[in-house]
Amino acid sequence: MATTQTLEEFYQQKFNWLPENLQQDIGHFNVFSLEDSLAGVHGATPFKYSRRDFYKINLVRGKTLYHYADKSIELDGTALMFFNPHVPYTFEPLSEERTGFFCIFKEGFFTERMRGNINELPMFTPGGKPSYMLNKEQDEHISQIFTKMLDEIGSDYKYKYDLLMNYVTEIIHYALKMTPIDTLYKHPDAKSRITSIFTELLERQFPIESTSQRFTLRSAKDFADHLAVHVNHLNRAIKETTGKTTTAHIAERLVGEAKALLKHTDWNISEISYCLGFEEPAHFNNFFKKQTTVTPSSFRTV
Repeated sequence: MATTQTLEEFYQQKFNWLPENLQQDIGHFNVFSLEDSLAGVHGATPFKYSRRDFYKINLVRGKTLYHYADKSIELDGTALMFFNPHVPYTFEPLSEERTGFFCIFKEGFFTERMRGNINELPMFTPGGKPSYMLNKEQDEHISQIFTKMLDEIGSDYKYKYDLLMNYVTEIIHYALKMTPIDTLYKHPDAKSRITSIFTELLERQFPIESTSQRFTLRSAKDFADHLAVHVNHLNRAIKETTGKTTTAHIAERLVGEAKALLKHTDWNISEISYCLGFEEPAHFNNFFKKQTTVTPSSFRTV
């Protein structure tokens, strides 16, 4: 079963330190040069095949084999890669020389600053193609953006995270204009496939864009019926593939959309609760408080 690497584990393993207030920072962002992150890594210890609980954008130069969900791809040159928390992956370096950059961020980094769902972007969708080969000119362009990020992350500028968000968005749009690598080697895995389809069905219901729209697939049984599989089979597949229950995935996505609606719309609590599939506002209040420890009204006024 694939394990899940948390941000805390990432910082401890890579740098042996933790940023302040990391656990409370739902919109965490950071950027690194690949050389700095590899400075303390010696020998040929293989990377664990695991999910991360954060998003990652990589610019890597060199010869590398990486495994992404049930697919593998060999890269030789400069590649731009996008990874999301839903899919396990690992790298196998095939050459000594590896240079580049990467940034990591939590979903809140996006949802706090823009309306919409990052998981709808093609490079982050389940079953999507997350890798792009770059020529020399493209490498220079993306490298300049990462260099700006590195300069900005250490600044005292009050709005630096808004600026960093713009840099990340620029990289994403630059990639969207390109053709992704499609030479992926499939390794059939029924559990991974079921998990990918479940995630796609879940994400397809968002974002909620009007008060007449409603979240309808709300339970594990709803999804199992839609996929024509037994609910126990669905639950086992998702638990073994992601380390989380089906219910936990649904609740996390639901509370994420609830936060976005509370922050980015002027809809009242009753309208939001209805859109999210709750029959009564009181049920929505109880759900939101259980997930976040605060009421929807309190969250909106913060």
